[in-house]
Order: sequence, then C-alpha cells, then structure tokens
Amino acid sequence: MKYRSSKRALALAITQEVKRAVHKRDGGRCVWCGRPGLPEAHFVRRSKGGLGIEQNILTLCRPCHYNFDSGINRETMRDFFRKYLKVKYPDWDEEKLYYRRFQ
Repeated sequence: MKYRSSKRALALAITQEVKRAVHKRDGGRCVWCGRPGLPEAHFVRRSKGGLGIEQNILTLCRPCHYNFDSGINRETMRDFFRKYLKVKYPDWDEEKLYYRRFQ
C-alpha cells in the first residue's frame, strides 16, 4: 500500500526544483556566515506551517541552521534573513509564507 502525504505535508516540503533555485540564488553559501551550505532552512518554520517555496527557504551551513532552529541568535538572524529576502523578492510578504488550509 502506498503512503499518501497530506496536502499540508506536501506544501511544506522543499522540492528539488526549489532547492536548485535557492542554491543558485544564494550562490551555494550560507547567507549568515558565507560558508558552503544547503538550501534547507525554512524562514517560517515547518512546525508553524512554513511553505516550501523559494521565498521561505534559505541556504545555511549546518551550524547556522542549528543555531537558527534552536533559538541561539534567532531574532537577530530572523531580522537579517527578513531583510535579505526582501531584497531578493521586492514583493516579499511574510504572511504569504504560511500554509493556509482554505485559500
């Protein structure tokens, strides 16, 4: 029997297409420290309904991703990432990064 993901789980997942686009946008580097990184970090957390779209995904190295997820420097990092994403996407709107069940 094949497992079917929920619509929410599919919306929050990061596709390979999105990963490639974000990797290219960020030059394959952690947007916080500049080390090589992976495009796997959600600006709006998955647990909060953060979509797996380019405007919500960041390239971070493992230590910076851990710090961002664990809350170390989280608010400072969020402010920096918010400004970074607004530069990359002039019409960027944080409210559009959340999964909405009924849209």
